[in-house]
Amino acid sequence: MIDAASASGTEVTEDRFLGGDLMVRQPKHGYRAGLDAVLLAAACPATTGSGETGLDCGAGAGVAGLALARRIADLRVTLVERLPSLAEMAVHNAALNGLARRCVVVADDLTRPLSHLTALEAGVGRFDHVIANPPFHAHEAGTRAPDAMKDGSHAMPRGAFASWAKFAAGMARNGGSFTIVQKPDALPEILLALERRFGRVTILPLHGREGQPASRIIVQAIKGSRARLVLLPGKVLHIAGSHAFTPEFDAILRAGAALSMNA
Repeated sequence: MIDAASASGTEVTEDRFLGGDLMVRQPKHGYRAGLDAVLLAAACPATTGSGETGLDCGAGAGVAGLALARRIADLRVTLVERLPSLAEMAVHNAALNGLARRCVVVADDLTRPLSHLTALEAGVGRFDHVIANPPFHAHEAGTRAPDAMKDGSHAMPRGAFASWAKFAAGMARNGGSFTIVQKPDALPEILLALERRFGRVTILPLHGREGQPASRIIVQAIKGSRARLVLLPGKVLHIAGSHAFTPEFDAILRAGAALSMNA
């Protein structure tokens, strides 16, 4: 981890993901991507050799979208980020990792009407896969962070996920996937937002350790599907009595393996 400074003057660090195969510059203070972003990328059902496209919503400095592009060698990924400073970092990170030819960064607010997002109009209704790591907290639920970047990345107005789901539904092709990582208490809002837009909702609880309540959920849904909801058995991240990851998650985090969402 190396302290550095971005062109905007923001103090940044250089962090390695996927066993060092992905180097990312991100803000030293405020919002920082980590485990959740890598798990999100791993859960996306994109496949190599199919020439598919992916869309990373609220991409931040690009960890999830770039990790997905690194795993799927021919996937073309568009990363959408509201904050210009983070979008700038995502552009740099794509180039830093040799992914600039397959990764495009759009600096815009995905909660705006699609008709206003002119840089994305060619992709409306065409993406094979959409991924999102929305803010975990509601503005109304606690004290707002003084740092604007951290506040916007950690919290959003209650009910705002509906805008994310609407955006994802507008950008995904019929039959395309939408994959989300979130806290379990956001599930009711997620299910409500997905209704009439997506079906075949699959929920994977993630537990820090055996016997603990789930700390995260991964939710995956298919645009236009009418298949019923599936609640998968939970998966445990850490080996009992240890900080080490289980072999499955060690392979995901260090070697870029996929995270299965199949029953």
